[in-house]
Amino acid sequence: MTVYDELVARGLIAQVTDEEEIKDMINNGKAVFYIGFDPTADSLHVGHFMALCLMKRLQMAGNKPVALIGGGTAMIGDPSGRTDMRQMMTKETIAHNVECFKKQMSRFIDFSDDKAILVNNADWLLDLNYVDVLREVGPHFSVNRMLTAECYKQRMERGLSFLEFNYMIMQSYDFYMLYQKYGCNMQFGGDDQWSNMLGGTELIRRKLGKDAYAMTINLLLNSEGKKMGKTQSGAVWLDPNKTSPFEFYQYWRNVSDADVLKCLKMLTFLPLEEINAMESWEGSQLNEAKNILAFELTKLVHGEEEAQKAKEASLALFSTGSAANMPTEQITDKDFREGQIDILQLLVSAGLTASRSEARRAVEQGGVTVNGEKVTDIHTVYGVDAFAEEFVLKKGKKKFCKIEYK
Repeated sequence: MTVYDELVARGLIAQVTDEEEIKDMINNGKAVFYIGFDPTADSLHVGHFMALCLMKRLQMAGNKPVALIGGGTAMIGDPSGRTDMRQMMTKETIAHNVECFKKQMSRFIDFSDDKAILVNNADWLLDLNYVDVLREVGPHFSVNRMLTAECYKQRMERGLSFLEFNYMIMQSYDFYMLYQKYGCNMQFGGDDQWSNMLGGTELIRRKLGKDAYAMTINLLLNSEGKKMGKTQSGAVWLDPNKTSPFEFYQYWRNVSDADVLKCLKMLTFLPLEEINAMESWEGSQLNEAKNILAFELTKLVHGEEEAQKAKEASLALFSTGSAANMPTEQITDKDFREGQIDILQLLVSAGLTASRSEARRAVEQGGVTVNGEKVTDIHTVYGVDAFAEEFVLKKGKKKFCKIEYK
């Protein structure tokens, strides 16, 4: 199976500009391709994960990735998938986020010996002269055509600012610059970026008389059509300080039955034959498939040692394995009253509930255990001595932690 055929079989490819030419380039390691990442936060998240995996796959096949960090485009903000304008960021915040992205990308992409390039579009965008842009780039973009782009259409009712309207031109200019500076001949991105990417290929054709190519990958959606990578508490981050390896593992361990095989195909590097063999799995076997998914992805992002710790902690959730690697929450003297802490305050202090009223409902509904024993009395209290031994607090089936007194 060729590299391109495997991308198709894994359900990654959405749209391409010239399939035969792209096949030839990817299969023969001739693609110098870029994917852009706007540094809108101080960590990459699951939404970036598939793009990083794609870059890794193609680099392994001999192609050369260009990781473009949007220090310049982040000054404007991508309107794609937005119902309102992004919050403006300072140059200092963007610079900090750029450095965070660089570190995380190195876990996926090999930048040694010129095998990949890391660039920041602030290097050329921030020095552009406005009148020069209008004269050199403006004539090549039709406003009528731009307004038909999906990323703009969905914003027209609520109002599209002129600031955001320029985003397509900036992204197209990136491709134009990368083509000239690094021989970058392809751009990859999420399917919501299709219009912006076509703008780049067209600008290169009109300005340089050369062919460049674009390919979009399917967005990571669950069986309900919603973007994956979000929880009630927010995004699932790749930074272990924002989303711990255990939380990351648990996110994938808890995907729905309908999504597990798709995620295995799109995100892991397991052989397709091995994944296809799981299609007949049911019941407890599907749970094992979820464990495999969670382990493989946690290993990719955080390394094998952290993945193993997260796996053991997850097993401990079901009363097997070691509790040594469980997520840990600390309580201090300020959490106690007259040397005691009640079960409701304990749930709040541990972050398992947002309020005492939520904690009360959890206890009354029989969803709280301490060291495997159900707690049914909302007035249950614990002294400092209770935390001298291992103290595991659990709410529902999926939220639990080890409590330590400091």
